[in-house]
Amino acid sequence: MYRFILLREVAALVNGVMQPGLYDVEWDAHNAPNGVYYYRLSTETFVETKKCVVLR
Repeated sequence: MYRFILLREVAALVNGVMQPGLYDVEWDAHNAPNGVYYYRLSTETFVETKKCVVLR
């Protein structure tokens, strides 16, 4: 069985240069359908992709 993942950007929460520090970012998924969403955190030297599950 093969699974295909079609990715498209649904929101850009932060897009720019920020000073070093700790930040909280919230995504209002109220209008998003149930499903698995992937988000990416990246800096000049680090990239990490995680997943978020929206269920109601």
